[in-house]
Amino acid sequence: MSNSMNRSSSFHYFILLTVIVAAGMSQGLLLPLLSIFLEQMGVSSSMNGLNAAALYVGSFAMTLLAERTLGALGFKKLVSAGLALVVVSVVLFPLVPSVTFWFILRLMVGIGDSAVHYAAQLWVLLVTPEENRGRNISIYGMSYGLGFSLGPLGIPLLKLGNSVPFIVLAVLVLLSLLLVLFKLPDLRPEKLSAEGRPAKRFRRSYALAWYALIPALLYGYMESGINSNFPVYGLRVGLSEQQIAFLLPFIGVGGMALQLPLGMLSDRFGRKRVLIISGILGGLAFAFVPMAGTSTVAILSLLMLAGGMIGSFFSLGLAYAADILPKVLLPAANVIASFHFNIGSIAGPNIGGTLMQYGWNGGMFVVLGAGFIAFGLLGIIVRKRPEIESGL
Repeated sequence: MSNSMNRSSSFHYFILLTVIVAAGMSQGLLLPLLSIFLEQMGVSSSMNGLNAAALYVGSFAMTLLAERTLGALGFKKLVSAGLALVVVSVVLFPLVPSVTFWFILRLMVGIGDSAVHYAAQLWVLLVTPEENRGRNISIYGMSYGLGFSLGPLGIPLLKLGNSVPFIVLAVLVLLSLLLVLFKLPDLRPEKLSAEGRPAKRFRRSYALAWYALIPALLYGYMESGINSNFPVYGLRVGLSEQQIAFLLPFIGVGGMALQLPLGMLSDRFGRKRVLIISGILGGLAFAFVPMAGTSTVAILSLLMLAGGMIGSFFSLGLAYAADILPKVLLPAANVIASFHFNIGSIAGPNIGGTLMQYGWNGGMFVVLGAGFIAFGLLGIIVRKRPEIESGL
């Protein structure tokens, strides 16, 4: 009986990972693909960045309602609704090539992806035993990185027609939706009931785990900024669409290659120490990208190193927060991490696009690298780990 339950739980975990791969693919493809279309339509880089940020505005809006919505619908229905919204939006993109219409559709994709991420990652955190947390959260992060890396590989499908990448993506997300509908149990988050929510849970989560929650902000800034601005950066410095499509996935490839090793190292040497070292090394790699010019090998190496160091930031930050916080505060910390991720994701395309608009193409990488380096140095300066208050 116990073995049967373990097999069932493992299968459900596998489905959640499949869903996260699909969600990662939707963002990994739509960000660079739509940026290329808008650049070819003559849209300014700043407006291009603003349009890309719409995805994360929608995600941010969903985060405001995520906790209550999850309590009302349960895990399965919230994940299903999010995937369905993504499918519908993706199908509509090629039908009306309009900047305004795409802005609205990106809002919808952001809402859908945010619903999927919130429910899936909280589900994993709540059901994973403490001794397996580092492993499971690393695998979760690797799954998202895999999807995000596979996304840009859909750009070459443009040779078959402008609508082909959207159709392929819609089919893949639809398949993951069917898997959820027919194979996942309809669970309710009892731990999030109103009477179970501690008072001032957000303030207390910040007070105890503020440093652990910063990585979500930086990761969101990096992810959206690179995938939205790099295609424009590449076209302006002389890279071809094929080179851009080839290079973009290597950020995710680096992240997947080092996600599990860094997770294991964090279990042994401490998550904060690993975050500090990864932030500084990843920041330096990003800052050096403009010096690589149009060298495919040099850009590939730097993006892969940066992705390897930074690709674990979101999952390691959550794991570090879970180490610091009592379990009752984890849902609140998850909401805060989602807030931070979305704020960073909104800022990334806009800051990078504005810098390029005013002629500093490499500025997106310099500012990005400086942010990660500053995070690492802050961790060295602020050494004291907060003590968990008694009675939490």
